[in-house]
Amino acid sequence: MTKRILLGMLTPSSNTALEPITSAMVQDVPEASAHFSRFRVTEISLSDRALQQFDLQPLLDAAKLLADAKVDVIAWNGTAAGWLGFEADVELCRQIQATTGIPATTSILALNEIFETTGVKTFGLVTPYRQDVQQRIIKNYQQQGFECVAERHLDLQVNFSFSEVSPSDIADMIRDVAATSPQAITTFCTNLRAAPLVQPLEQSTGIPIYDTISAVVWKSLKLAGADPSHVKNWGQLFQMDTLSPQLR
Repeated sequence: MTKRILLGMLTPSSNTALEPITSAMVQDVPEASAHFSRFRVTEISLSDRALQQFDLQPLLDAAKLLADAKVDVIAWNGTAAGWLGFEADVELCRQIQATTGIPATTSILALNEIFETTGVKTFGLVTPYRQDVQQRIIKNYQQQGFECVAERHLDLQVNFSFSEVSPSDIADMIRDVAATSPQAITTFCTNLRAAPLVQPLEQSTGIPIYDTISAVVWKSLKLAGADPSHVKNWGQLFQMDTLSPQLR
C-alpha cells in the first residue's frame, strides 16, 4: 500500500474558498489528502481587534488538533504575515514544530521562497483588502527587496465577502496589473477564488501568477515528500521544479 500523504491546513473560520480549492488541487496526487482545522477570523483590517485574531495561541491550538490526525505537514493557509510582518510566520512555524514535532509552513513563506527561487524582483499585487492593509503589504515586501509595480484591491474588510468576489472581477484585476509587465503577479488572499484562473491567465498574459493557496499547497507537498508536478492545470508553479532555470 502506498503511504498516504496527509496535508494539514490551518484555516480562517470564515473562509469558504481554500478548502474546496485545496482539495481539488491535490486530486491528481492520489496518495495525498488535505485536512483542515479552523480558528476564528472574521475581518481583515489594521484595528487592534482584527490584528488580535492572529495571536499565536489560537493557531497553535488548531495546529494541535491537526497533529491528532498525524498529518505530515501543518500549513497556515493565510496571508496575515503580509501586513503583520514576515517574522510572524517564521515564529509561528517555529512554535508549531516545537509543539507538535511536525514540519510547518505558511502561504507567505512559500510565496517568498517562490519569489526568491525564480528571481522575482518586481511583482503585481491583487487582493480584496483595504487600502491601508494593501500599503502595509507593499511596504513589507519593499523592505525585503521586492518592488510592487502595480496593484489592485477592492477595499473589502469582512473576510467572508472575499469569497464572493466574482471570477470575472478577479480576472480583470489580474489583467490590469499584467499591463505593467511585472515579473510575476500574486493573487494574495486565501479566501479569493483566484487559483482556478491562474493557468488560462498565465497563458494569455505570459506572466507567472502565484496564488497564495497554490503556493502553500506546493510547499506542503514538498515538505511531505510528494511531487508537486503531479498537480496539473493549476499553473506553472507546480511544474517549476521540472523547468530549466531560464524558463522559471
